[in-house]
Amino acid sequence: MQRFVQYYNHERYHESLDNLTPADVYYGRGQEVLKQRKLIKQNTIALRRQLHHDNLNKVNQSVS
Repeated sequence: MQRFVQYYNHERYHESLDNLTPADVYYGRGQEVLKQRKLIKQNTIALRRQLHHDNLNKVNQSVS
């Protein structure tokens, strides 16, 4: 039972809590976690755009 409670409160994300754990919300770190996720998402999108543009440039150079 103790393992389940640990998992449920500290590891399992809850959709009703903006995909945070109950522990994140209880201890007041929920907004920081969401802020960090947003930053990671922005960086990932920027990297994917850069890779896409790099690949387009390679294709265009090979066609020329």
